Amino acid sequence: MGAWGNPDRVTAMTTQQELVRFLEDRFACAQACTACARACVLRVSGSDPDATDHEALVRRKALLCAEVCDATCRMLAEQNRQDESALRLQAKWCLLVCLECAQVLDAQPGAEADAEACRECARACTEFMATLN
Repeated sequence: MGAWGNPDRVTAMTTQQELVRFLEDRFACAQACTACARACVLRVSGSDPDATDHEALVRRKALLCAEVCDATCRMLAEQNRQDESALRLQAKWCLLVCLECAQVLDAQPGAEADAEACRECARACTEFMATLN
């Protein structure tokens, strides 16, 4: 017994609160990854394969972003216990790819919403990584 009368209960509550935050951030990150992947796939599907160099760059970045976001979402959705360092690495990779894609999309007319989906995914990955020890 400590100053709080029942330190075991305080520790259990903190652990439970941390777990809830972890799960909420994990779910939010998976949702953001799904939205970003969808936006990038739609961007690619509407693009001309015989386009200018910049449009080809947009296509490549959007394809990569969609693939990384999809892989990240699948990893986050798995129920089994995963290595925390693997989760961190995947979220970091997703964050970086999303930011690169958003930067390229910024120069593409009419791609503002897609760029924002990429930035939102990067933010969600950042928040999720903050819950990891």
